[in-house]
Amino acid sequence: MLSISDFSEMCDLPPQTLRYYHSEGLLVPADIDERTGYRSYTFGQVERAMLITVLRGAGMSVTLVRRTLDQPDEALTLLRQHMMEVRWQRQAQDEAIRDAREFLASPPESVLRHVDEMTVVSKLVPGPPSGRNRYDWNAADAAVTAVVQDVVRTVESYGAVVAGTPWRTLAAETPEQKSRILAGEGPHWLLKVPVAADEKALASLPAGIEVETFESRDELSIFMPGKSSMAKHGTAVSRLLMHPLDAAYADTSRMRHLLHANGVETATAICEFRKPSVDE
Repeated sequence: MLSISDFSEMCDLPPQTLRYYHSEGLLVPADIDERTGYRSYTFGQVERAMLITVLRGAGMSVTLVRRTLDQPDEALTLLRQHMMEVRWQRQAQDEAIRDAREFLASPPESVLRHVDEMTVVSKLVPGPPSGRNRYDWNAADAAVTAVVQDVVRTVESYGAVVAGTPWRTLAAETPEQKSRILAGEGPHWLLKVPVAADEKALASLPAGIEVETFESRDELSIFMPGKSSMAKHGTAVSRLLMHPLDAAYADTSRMRHLLHANGVETATAICEFRKPSVDE
């Protein structure tokens, strides 16, 4: 039998860690002195301690390590599942690091620009109702991306050419769409894709894809790198509203979100304050 200090030294595990593993039922001592409470271990338990150390080093939780050791037939499956989770976490961390670098090195700034008139095709993005739950930006982005791919394939198959960056805008352009938005129902996004095509190609597009004219306008925009989130959306809107304008204002009811490969650019129309007439 090995005392806890000897077992600790042999397995390179601190005594407090061994006590924790004992309390969690992960590595139970072979014997506990009823009078002193001293823990003792056998040489046979060294292998289990080694496996625990390896699995914990791989990032497994104590609960998952216990399942892996207690279910040897499922051990490799559990390890593969954990491996996929680690890869997803690393990818998420890498993306967050890239976002942090961009935000710190070059904080987003709003810019003024003029946008020329263009022909766009529009399609509703299927989506769940907003309800009272937290908005799922990842699900929304995935739904928008799927519709972008579908619309691009469709218009190109009819002879049209994508002529600019697609964007999404709130699905509130018709009374029906507005009522569904106010009721917390979906869909709540409209996809817009700029296209170049002759009238015949545009007229032959299938149902569900509308052809519209996007009128020229001055607008204020700001780019947010990375995935969409409510915090990024709120920051973008706040920056746009705080941007100083001369005798004009940012019309947030005419907002669009341009879908770049590395982030989202939020843009809103600039409207001049109406000058009162002589009779007013």
